[in-house]
Amino acid sequence: MKLSKFIFITLVLLSSFGCKKKEVSESDFEKDVLNNVFVEIVDSIYMDRRTMEPPPMPRIDFKTNKEDTVGYHDKLKRYQIEQDSIKNDKKRILISVHDFIVSNEINDEKFDLSPFRNNKKFDFQYSSKFPEEIYWDLNDKKNKMPVGTIKVYKIHFNKTRTYGVLSAHASCGGGKCGRGFEITIENKSGEWHITNIVDTWVS
Repeated sequence: MKLSKFIFITLVLLSSFGCKKKEVSESDFEKDVLNNVFVEIVDSIYMDRRTMEPPPMPRIDFKTNKEDTVGYHDKLKRYQIEQDSIKNDKKRILISVHDFIVSNEINDEKFDLSPFRNNKKFDFQYSSKFPEEIYWDLNDKKNKMPVGTIKVYKIHFNKTRTYGVLSAHASCGGGKCGRGFEITIENKSGEWHITNIVDTWVS
């Protein structure tokens, strides 16, 4: 009788540990997948406020209804030099990342940025370190503020966990521009990569 009771208790304990291990494993699995595709996602959708301004256009002389090109070519040249400078800048691009991975659950999970600390192209920092986007000066060219922000949502996997879909948002700050995306990722030959990106909204 005592032996049966001992076996029963042992099976219950093993079962509870097994369930706990499975739950942590699923959570770690999602984190690992997101860490694998995050930089690829950012590189595909980020918006740079420094490049949002369109090139200058020649003014129209309303008296003659002709283009007034006085000084226009100099302005266009300065614009092109500035854009080339941004494009060829080897400094890491400062990107603001929403502090949490957004989900439909009561508490969103903190996004751990430590795996990307040494990324060569991007300098990822939490959004909470900066003023609200609506107060950003889009004309600031000194790079003290992020060039844009990224927000990612929880990944929804298929049953075999070889395919996933998540939403992501990108903004250039200042409440002036933003875009939403639905991103499809797949595990091919043991590596996760983006297979499709669809625009869902633009502001």
